[in-house]
Amino acid sequence: MIPMVDLKRQYLGLKEEIDQAIADVLQGCQFILGPQVVELEQEVATYHGLPYAIGVANGTDALLLALRALGIGRGDEVITTPFTFFATAEVIAQLGAIPVFADISLPTFNIDPALIEKKITKRTRAIIPVHLFGHPAEMKEIMAIAKRYDLKVVEDCAQSFGALYQGKKTGSIGHIGCFSFFPSKNLAGYGDGGMITTADEELAKRIRSLRNHGSERRYYHSDIGYNSRLDEIQAAIIRVKLKRIDQFNESRRLCARLYREYIKRPDIVLPGELADCTHVYHQFTLLSPGRDNLMRVLADHQCSSAIYYPIPLHRQEVFQGGAIGKEGLSISERCAAQVLSLPIFPELKREEIEMISHVINHAA
Repeated sequence: MIPMVDLKRQYLGLKEEIDQAIADVLQGCQFILGPQVVELEQEVATYHGLPYAIGVANGTDALLLALRALGIGRGDEVITTPFTFFATAEVIAQLGAIPVFADISLPTFNIDPALIEKKITKRTRAIIPVHLFGHPAEMKEIMAIAKRYDLKVVEDCAQSFGALYQGKKTGSIGHIGCFSFFPSKNLAGYGDGGMITTADEELAKRIRSLRNHGSERRYYHSDIGYNSRLDEIQAAIIRVKLKRIDQFNESRRLCARLYREYIKRPDIVLPGELADCTHVYHQFTLLSPGRDNLMRVLADHQCSSAIYYPIPLHRQEVFQGGAIGKEGLSISERCAAQVLSLPIFPELKREEIEMISHVINHAA
């Protein structure tokens, strides 16, 4: 079976270095907020050209703490996309704020800036663009809207580590960037992990406090915070991979180019890439009106595929009474009915891409 992602292939290629990094942490016996976390934070900040990066427990907490640091709370409205993983809107609701959904545009699958402004009210406080599947959202327009209405922008970069928008890395354009190190991500640990980036010293200070029970000094608490600290072992693993992230992303881009070369069906829409963006292909996601049948045929030929995402957020049961903008989301609806993601990871072989493409081209 060709898997969606094969984590073992990457581990075996890095085994000696990763095993040594883990052994060093075990030998040092400093497991929480230790030197590996500090070094990773500095390296991620430098990679993004920013002064601050703060390690947290996971990508969901990164979004939650970002909104908390911005003072988002009960009754506030936050505009985001309905076509993304649940966590993006979940954290808004957890704070008592209201998710407001604006439709996406193709070929990027990202929030349509032209529709954001129509959703703004006197209660709007922030925008969360998601760089879905590794393609940057249209940040120039989004930042212009935010400036015009004095709104904050929190970039959801869970799938876009290393992606570029007009030469700038995602996570360095908005007021805050939020990353996930979930095992299947482009830059990944072997468990949960997350990171927040910002150029704002006060935001960074508040986030550091919130991640550690609202404490800046041990046993002194100025706020009700969280236990959301990046594990030292995960930081050590991620540091090994961070040195190779651009290489990994270029391998993903090569896989995408091969899929484009090999898949030849007029009824399938392949993912697009805007001219001023560098897509890092966390997913290679196509559109097919015969999606479900295509998925079955691939499975019959031992080829994995996945649907990201089958239910847009405005259709989720939990948001039926607690979200705004549930109408006029036709592109999100279409994508939920037609998207299919194919295997893509740096170690995917050319012959595997050829096989998957052959199955697709000859599926009835």
